[in-house]
Amino acid sequence: MERSLAQPVGIGIVAALVGFTSSFAVVVAGLTAVGATPEQAASGLLVLCVVQGLGMIWLSRRHHAPLTLAWSTPGAAVLASAGGVAGGWPAAVGAFVVCGALIGLTAAWPALGRLVAAIPVPVAQAMLAGVLLPLCLQPLVAVTAAPLLVGPVIALWLLLARLAPRWATPAAFGLAVVLVLTVVATGEGTLGLRPPALVLTAPDLTLPAVVGIALPLYVVTMASQNVPGVSVLASFGYAVPWRETLLVTGAGTVVGAFAGGHAVNLAAITAALPASAEAHPDPRRRWVATQTAGWAYLVLAALSPLVTALVAAAPAGAFEAVAGLALLTTLGAALAAALRDEPHRVAATATFLTAASPVVVLGVGSAFWALVVGLAVWALLTARPSRRARGAGDAAAGGRQ
Repeated sequence: MERSLAQPVGIGIVAALVGFTSSFAVVVAGLTAVGATPEQAASGLLVLCVVQGLGMIWLSRRHHAPLTLAWSTPGAAVLASAGGVAGGWPAAVGAFVVCGALIGLTAAWPALGRLVAAIPVPVAQAMLAGVLLPLCLQPLVAVTAAPLLVGPVIALWLLLARLAPRWATPAAFGLAVVLVLTVVATGEGTLGLRPPALVLTAPDLTLPAVVGIALPLYVVTMASQNVPGVSVLASFGYAVPWRETLLVTGAGTVVGAFAGGHAVNLAAITAALPASAEAHPDPRRRWVATQTAGWAYLVLAALSPLVTALVAAAPAGAFEAVAGLALLTTLGAALAAALRDEPHRVAATATFLTAASPVVVLGVGSAFWALVVGLAVWALLTARPSRRARGAGDAAAGGRQ
């Protein structure tokens, strides 16, 4: 391989490995929480890899730009916090279809995108932080239940977070795999391996699933993935073909939903690797890194049964602890954005607490109610007083003078 191609190809492989190992456990946990069996969760992980891989190959070659895609990690966290949904797994699949349709509709109907953008940043980020909190608590919960298994994983993650941050989560995942395989080899667990396979599910549209899963999934995917993804690429001088990207990811989400995929979108954090000078000194050649990452995800798709089997065989919370460690930075950034402005902290805090709670009302989980509560408190505390109320206040002030 010529030297000019070796650099972007290597970065593309690294981007895929980091993206996959740092968040696949969140995806598996989210799909399982809304009713997927291990086989259905493996199918969902497989189709997500395939859809985002093909999407990257198509977009990067067509535009010669590092248009990196990813599954919606915040969206998977929404699923994990939602718990069981009325109608079970078919209803969750129906919600995934609706989410994909909304993403595609945003490309054709810009007003929908403006509506999402109108959600105050502190409220949107506080909802994301509340959704992430239970997952980020998993390292603490797991280390108390299995200290000899989870303790070394946390220690390695902390060490590499200081010395080589990019490799902290992949290395922690690798150590967890070794330790879980050791547990299995000693006869304390079983590893049920199956060949890669798509498990199709007929979607069932239910109001609680649409309101409680599809809408929060759409909002966090747009606000926490697509919009930041555009900003990341713009910071490196790349313009995102917004409508085409939304159509590709929206259609991919709809198609993938039947096999259990929840949402595909622009990458945010991992987008920086292929778009940076690390991929290639010439910005016109960096698209090769994204092209490589796309092909790498097609290879990683074959590993979906193995990683889901590892999660199933591991002691409770082992891989969830790795996912929690990987999401700590995202949680910190969400909290910082939510609480940055003092006048809006009450609304942000109310949103955060609601999202982090196990509240289920009318069969709808806490992520949706967090938006309702946050927007209501925001409107109440930021609304300007009416002219009559201002006049009464001025008169009362004058009377006190």
